[in-house]
Amino acid sequence: MDTNGPVDPQVRIGHVHLKVADLERALRFYCGVLGFEVTQRYGTQAAFVSAGGYHHHIGLNTWESLGGSPPPPGTTGLYHTAILYPTRKALADALRRVLEAGIVLDGASDHGVSEALYLRDPDDNGVELYWDRPHEQWPRTAGGELAMFTKRLDMNALLREVEAVPDAPKADEGPRDL
Repeated sequence: MDTNGPVDPQVRIGHVHLKVADLERALRFYCGVLGFEVTQRYGTQAAFVSAGGYHHHIGLNTWESLGGSPPPPGTTGLYHTAILYPTRKALADALRRVLEAGIVLDGASDHGVSEALYLRDPDDNGVELYWDRPHEQWPRTAGGELAMFTKRLDMNALLREVEAVPDAPKADEGPRDL
């Protein structure tokens, strides 16, 4: 395979487009719980949502999945959509929103480079909510290579970033791998 060097360092993942069984249910999660805003709808079949007025970060559609069920375990597909928050406080607010909505976390991890919350959307798609630490704080080996790890995230400490919140319940599982 000829790679011809690395991709341009400014390349980013622009958006994810998910097949959902029920558009309104998906919008209640992505907009009602996580706080994204609808930027455009295509009737009852599709919607685009974003943060900050971008054209769309997440597309949701029922074109091939209306009333469908999640793929069974052991099949290929999307592992999770990772939503990057700009600060630890913004991630704490996301955790507050998720807990207030009664959504159970699959896990919560400190990866050294980031802190992450893992959960499922109503269609059982994996969702990671995370923030990156500043690059200069990323753990490195003595040789300078990145040294990510997975440890249990202290959710109560995270929640202290936002005011007047109850203690976080324990996640169903321990730390999740990257």
